[in-house]
Amino acid sequence: MLEILDTPFDPSAALQQFTARASGSGAIVSFTGLVRAGAESDTVTRLHLQAYSPMTERGIQAAITRAEDQWDLTAITVMHRIGDMGPDEPIVFVAAASPHRRAAFEAVDFMMDYLKTQAIFWKKETRISGDRWIEPRAEDYNDANRWDGATKEKAL
Repeated sequence: MLEILDTPFDPSAALQQFTARASGSGAIVSFTGLVRAGAESDTVTRLHLQAYSPMTERGIQAAITRAEDQWDLTAITVMHRIGDMGPDEPIVFVAAASPHRRAAFEAVDFMMDYLKTQAIFWKKETRISGDRWIEPRAEDYNDANRWDGATKEKAL
């Protein structure tokens, strides 16, 4: 399931709904990303996130399908905010359920790497010192490269 939201969401409620949908799974792994209040030595007062619809959604859905093909999942959810957000607000929620933990952990990790490096979003931080566009870091690309060309057996 994929949701791109322009309003705040509650990660606890999202996890409850996901858990109900994933009933009977052996493992559920979730990740919630928050807007950071600090960036380097500056204070972030606002984050603006823009998507390129429907291209953003198609890319994320393709990554979800890849995760479902790669790992033995019983459910997967991606929720991502767009628009203006303040420090400590949830920006992303990813959850995966599987009969066994490894598949759920890897699917969530894969989805976050995709969202950080390949999903079509533009992020701009408003800081005390001024606005700054945010790009993925080299570490983000290194993390994402783990999945390229990987021929993993489907986790059971």
